[in-house]
Amino acid sequence: MNHAIPFDTLAFVKELEGAGVPPAQAEAQVKVLATVMRQMDARMDDFTAKRDKQTAEKFDTLADRNEQQVKSRLNGLATSQELAVVEANLRKDMAAIEANLKRDIKELDTKMETRLKEMELRMVIKMGAMFLAAFGLLRLWPIPVQYVPPIPAVQEMRLPTPPPAPPVSPSPR
Repeated sequence: MNHAIPFDTLAFVKELEGAGVPPAQAEAQVKVLATVMRQMDARMDDFTAKRDKQTAEKFDTLADRNEQQVKSRLNGLATSQELAVVEANLRKDMAAIEANLKRDIKELDTKMETRLKEMELRMVIKMGAMFLAAFGLLRLWPIPVQYVPPIPAVQEMRLPTPPPAPPVSPSPR
């Protein structure tokens, strides 16, 4: 790659001579400047070539690594026949597990029903015992008679005694 910057040496010499630089000195300066520019251009070309080479190597390395990863992933994939066999085996296993679960659920249901019946029977027995105990205790205690609260003491009012009645005389007849 050539990154050369266009440089008009004749125009540069005339510019220097116009500024009062002697022609021999102006030509010498132009030669030195042109040499420096060629060296810079060569270094840029070298640098660019190195960078391009390193980039290409990195891309090649990445491409190789990616290719290896893809190959390893493809090798890990099963064929459709293998997948069909695995699927069939999984279906058989799932059916067996489902049957076992149904059987276990039925057993648990039966056990729960039995336990509930036993609990119900125990509750009936306990309630009966409680009723008998309650009625037995009632027999031990006398049945209370109706309670009448005492009347508060009331002050008696005494009326004056009536005067004696006049004697009744026998009437003539």
